[in-house]
Amino acid sequence: DLFDDCLGRIALMNRGFERALLLGCPDAGWPDRLRPFADWVECRDPGPLFAAAAGGEPIIEDAWGAVSQAYDLVLAVGTLESVNDLPLALRLIRHALRTDSLFIGAASGGDTLPRLRRAMRAADAAGGVAAPHVHPRIEASALAPLLGDAGFVRPVVDVERVPVSYRTFDRLVSDLRAMAATNVLRARGPPLTRAQRGAASRAFAEAAEDGRTT
Repeated sequence: DLFDDCLGRIALMNRGFERALLLGCPDAGWPDRLRPFADWVECRDPGPLFAAAAGGEPIIEDAWGAVSQAYDLVLAVGTLESVNDLPLALRLIRHALRTDSLFIGAASGGDTLPRLRRAMRAADAAGGVAAPHVHPRIEASALAPLLGDAGFVRPVVDVERVPVSYRTFDRLVSDLRAMAATNVLRARGPPLTRAQRGAASRAFAEAAEDGRTT
């Protein structure tokens, strides 16, 4: 999984770490899996229940009291894509890191779920008005400059494309709800009408091959 991939990259480093900060711990077992690479691991998550289950504390990534040079490893998995002020969040992480440290972040990028976005545009067209359905996501090409502006040296940005397929629009929405990954915007529009939902379902189905939309 994504966390395994991050751990694999840390394992490639020919060094150990003293103090690690894990940002995002939806799995309570993640801190234990990180401990072989660091003498001390602190876990923080924007979700209070996730943080408590992992023995950590809640955090707002763009509004926390980052202690200067407190860590030599920061791993952020699955939280930075929904931060209000990403440049500030990156600066705070850099402030908390010592010299010659490592930061690894993983987030869903700007090309995430294109068929869903197309379906929601069809729903907007059926309703005659556009509404925000998905929070903005950062493009991969914009990440390296952001990291450089935050003070990181030699930033590297990789893109991994993971294909997933669904038989119906409703099944995709059900999965997103189970992940608590539906619309988190405050300025979102009203719920879809039956006509809008039908338009979204048809647009999603039109992109299918062999009965599944990828």
